Amino acid sequence: MTLELFNQEFEGIVGQLKSYLLRITASIADAEDIVQDTYIKAQEKLSTFREESSLKTWLFTIASNLAKDNLRVQKRWVENVTDITKAAALSNKKFFEEAMHIRTTSPQGQFEIKEHIAFCFTCISKSLPLEQQLCIFLKEVYEFKVSEITTILNTTEAMVKYYLHTGRTKMINVFEGRCALINKEGVCHQCSELNGIFNPKQKAQEEVMKIEMAQEAEKGDKEHLFDLRMAILREIDPFKSKASELQLHHLEHNRQLMDNYLEKTSI
Repeated sequence: MTLELFNQEFEGIVGQLKSYLLRITASIADAEDIVQDTYIKAQEKLSTFREESSLKTWLFTIASNLAKDNLRVQKRWVENVTDITKAAALSNKKFFEEAMHIRTTSPQGQFEIKEHIAFCFTCISKSLPLEQQLCIFLKEVYEFKVSEITTILNTTEAMVKYYLHTGRTKMINVFEGRCALINKEGVCHQCSELNGIFNPKQKAQEEVMKIEMAQEAEKGDKEHLFDLRMAILREIDPFKSKASELQLHHLEHNRQLMDNYLEKTSI
């Protein structure tokens, strides 16, 4: 592959690559740095690319290896991350002032419930063991085949299937117990609460019922509800949606809080 062709194809893949890295690191700066490092490393090793896999698989392999080096030394987040960060946000006047400024001035400052569903999954998925988190995103969101994931993560098909099964089961159980969109007894109402804050003229329940996942919730098919959640993630680019600046501000807030929380609890 020539450098010119590589650059052309890289441009077509970089958006997905960057969103993947954001979702597994929860850090805008880390995602951007790893994208740049991936490009440099891929360019340096371009002569070794034998096209035995797609360029997308090859690039995701390089990026995943770079990310894993960083993520393995970090503690995993806790399942109730949204409770901890919500409590902190409610007492943080500066956070809400910044968020409302984004909401009123930015073309990417809308609050959309679908975007928050994707945001919520990103945060809670960081409570999974790393390999489970990576497999979930690679298979369910970026639609790699199991055989391609074995290449990206340098493991066996049996292990990928195990990580997918255990990761899906864990996330289904977490959301079944937490998410008020899929269980009326769920403790988390953040989607409708935040909609009320940022879109006060909209009726929260009407907005919620526009989400297919909320419409299907009463049927009780947990696997189907998980798949609907993954469909939402697939349709959203966290860097380019109409809600991206607001949600990225929210994500950075959560990341900083979790870093501080985990540091304090490890003492």
